[in-house]
Amino acid sequence: MKKTLYTLLLAASLLPLGAAAQSITRLNPTNWWVGMKHNTVQVLVYGPQAGTLTYTVNYPGVKLVKTNTVENPNYAFLDLIIAPTAKPGQVALVGKKGAKTVTQNWELKARDNAVKAQGVTQADFIYLAMPDRFANGDPSNDKFADMADPSSDRAQPFLRHGGDLQGASQHLDYLKELGVTAVWFTPVIENNQGLTDEGGAKRSAYHGYGFTDHYTVDKRLGGNAAYKAFVQKAHGMGLKVVQDAVYNHIGNNHWFIQDLPMKSWLHQWPTYTNTSYRQQPITDPHAAQIDRRVTLDGWFVPFLPDLNQQNPYVANFLIQHALWTVENFGVDAWRIDTYMYNDQPFMNRCNAALLQEYPKIHIFGESSVTSIVDQAYYVRNKIDFPFKSNQPGGLDFVLENAMLAGLKEVGTPGATGWDNGAQRVYQALAQDAVYQDPTKLVTFIDNHDHNRFLSEVGEDVAKYKMGLTWLLTTRGIPSMYYGTEILMKNFKDPSDAEVRRDFPGGFPGDQQNKFTAAGRTEAENDAFRFVSTLANYRRTHPVLSSGQLMQYLPENGQYVYFRYADAGTVMVASNTTDKAASLPTARFSERMAGFTKARNVLTGETISDLKTLQLPAKTALVLELMK
Repeated sequence: MKKTLYTLLLAASLLPLGAAAQSITRLNPTNWWVGMKHNTVQVLVYGPQAGTLTYTVNYPGVKLVKTNTVENPNYAFLDLIIAPTAKPGQVALVGKKGAKTVTQNWELKARDNAVKAQGVTQADFIYLAMPDRFANGDPSNDKFADMADPSSDRAQPFLRHGGDLQGASQHLDYLKELGVTAVWFTPVIENNQGLTDEGGAKRSAYHGYGFTDHYTVDKRLGGNAAYKAFVQKAHGMGLKVVQDAVYNHIGNNHWFIQDLPMKSWLHQWPTYTNTSYRQQPITDPHAAQIDRRVTLDGWFVPFLPDLNQQNPYVANFLIQHALWTVENFGVDAWRIDTYMYNDQPFMNRCNAALLQEYPKIHIFGESSVTSIVDQAYYVRNKIDFPFKSNQPGGLDFVLENAMLAGLKEVGTPGATGWDNGAQRVYQALAQDAVYQDPTKLVTFIDNHDHNRFLSEVGEDVAKYKMGLTWLLTTRGIPSMYYGTEILMKNFKDPSDAEVRRDFPGGFPGDQQNKFTAAGRTEAENDAFRFVSTLANYRRTHPVLSSGQLMQYLPENGQYVYFRYADAGTVMVASNTTDKAASLPTARFSERMAGFTKARNVLTGETISDLKTLQLPAKTALVLELMK
């Protein structure tokens, strides 16, 4: 299949259309706004022989600087400058060839005053969900006969299940109760992809990572209007929205893959070449160039063509789409898929454009690496790398790995806490000096590509609670995968579908509704209350969102750290052993001096004597210190 698809793309690219009549069928971006700092826009014009036309623009405040033609005569790229004096309206793009005249309107809009690009910070708690698997509010949009994948069947784990934005919108109150402050969906952009054959199973693109039209939200999720309505409703309830962006690749059904603008639009190889998925060649000073090239320019998978961001037209297309998305939908933060596989100078250029237009927006990319050095490379850092990234934040895979590895050792008989357990977390955080600002990293303990957290810790609820305590009280911006709060479990083996099951109660006909306390078991309600208590405490207590972190070397299986600020001090004391323990606190006088009592955040209990704390086995206490 790999060779067949790749050969097909090469053969299909740049096919002449002969003497087809000139016309314009598509403009990207679909519109722009007056008053944007980014006022130089390159409009992609597409249609039969559209690149053979001579273009003019006659609109006050809009100047056509240059018409760019490329290998494929069906494309033209118009460089426009929009003056500050330009008014909203319809800009007529007029193309002529001989006696033939083609006119297509391109809209300039007025910017609205809607809330947008608020960013996310340590004060936030992000909830990651897959819209197709979260809730179905409109069964009428579950499937469409005119799409490449016309199926929807909840009985089939690899097919679409019908979840949509309207369904998610109906459960925002549930997220508020949980203590969530920001919602992150896997991509909502159209994935008009056919089924792929992987491992003998037919799979749909319900995950959203194979775009087929950048300017269209998938109509099976409700379309552009539903996404805008969702963002507006979320903002009205005090919730932020994180957009999941993909620059590295697109779906093989993307409209411009069917008729490539130019061969260099994609990373081309003599024969199909997959990325090695290896991080090391990028930061290795001794790496061979071919290894670097395979990592960066190899395709992620055969059905996701790899975009060449060194092509200036590709770069402009992606940057403008990012700006258009924030302005059009009003999203607040920008998560970037497969960050490490992108051309990094391009990423800096795109990040800079977003931050110039929206100074508060937060950008955090996915670089699935295993070392601090590699993770630091992709964010603002203090290491003398030849290339310096300007990305403000990133997903903290190193800390996730440390927490999971440490939790697997929690409760091991004879564990010391230094050679086992929390020392891994301590060591990961102890290297924060490499980052310009580690508090901008997004921390997590599970996601849609990993085993579910509860299964990772052997369904041990004590370990589950300890891990979530660390997640919600240490530095960084915490993110949690949907269903973790109700003890959803499973492993990726035999398939990703096992960790992407539907949220019970989100779909018509569900026998159980886990969105309500009445529909949850006692154990599920206990887990929900645990997460909600910590998350809401974090939301209302600035010490966890803006306080500094001080951690102490783990000793005797006990790991202690503090979050402190003028607003107060919170102590987190973890007993990673399988036995109850006493914790003398004299060692922590640097942070505990002047405090005489504490309130247990999770139980409400007041502790009046802080000289020695009693720590149950496999438990993390969260104590608000008081004078």
